[in-house]
Amino acid sequence: MSLHTNKLISMSSQETIQIRIDSKTKRAARKTLDDIGLDMSSAVKLFLTNVINRKGIPLDLKTENGFTLAQEQALLADTKEAKRGQAYTDLDDLFSDLEL
Repeated sequence: MSLHTNKLISMSSQETIQIRIDSKTKRAARKTLDDIGLDMSSAVKLFLTNVINRKGIPLDLKTENGFTLAQEQALLADTKEAKRGQAYTDLDDLFSDLEL
């Protein structure tokens, strides 16, 4: 038996989850988990427990550019804003506007 959120839960109340995943990802995950001493089932249990505890995905999801979604959206917005900004052909004009 295990204790979870102040309620006693019997281990016999466990259920089975089936997932589909490509074999390359499964092999790579299994190797990594083996290296740290976890089996696939324990890793999934840890993940789902953390989903509950954090009330969301318990890791920083990154885009292909290595940013979180919020960071990438902010960067894209800043880039868009910069493109709408003032263009200068003379450094004196730029420094004048910057009050340098």
